[in-house]
Amino acid sequence: MRFNVDKNKCKGCSLCVRVCPTKTLRMGTELNDYGNTYVECIDQSKCIACCMCATMCPDWAITIHDDRPKQAKN
Repeated sequence: MRFNVDKNKCKGCSLCVRVCPTKTLRMGTELNDYGNTYVECIDQSKCIACCMCATMCPDWAITIHDDRPKQAKN
């Protein structure tokens, strides 16, 4: 999984942090160009690509890419 946040779109509302079922997200301590803290992924390997964070983000700042190998269907 690849969690990506556009730090300048994030306004630090933390909705994504609250809905993450694996508690993989947290609010960072650095500021973006607008003076807001932005979300960061603590451990990308724990992300299950449920996309709840991206769905809840009012600013469309989060994208999730599932780059795991696809399993063949039988």
